[in-house]
Amino acid sequence: MSSDVTQIPIHATPKAQRNAVAGVKADDAGRLEVQVRVTVAPEGGKANKAVCETLAKAIGVSKSKVSIVRGETSRHKMAQVEAPSADVEAWMDGLPRL
Repeated sequence: MSSDVTQIPIHATPKAQRNAVAGVKADDAGRLEVQVRVTVAPEGGKANKAVCETLAKAIGVSKSKVSIVRGETSRHKMAQVEAPSADVEAWMDGLPRL
């Protein structure tokens, strides 16, 4: 079965108490973003790496299948996941709404 690529809008919170996907929340424009909290500070790409690792673990894919494609220096990011889009969408639908 071949994988396709799905993009997920992310709102990252660095220096949190623990690494976790908190849920889904609408941004100011009404677009849904997955809230990802990571413990590291946003220095030298460490937070982006932690966001990718946290997302990969939550979705159930290897770390190499998740990357940040936009917003490397912003809290608002776009992550790319190499996995069947139906699986990723089902995972997002199961997240709590914040």
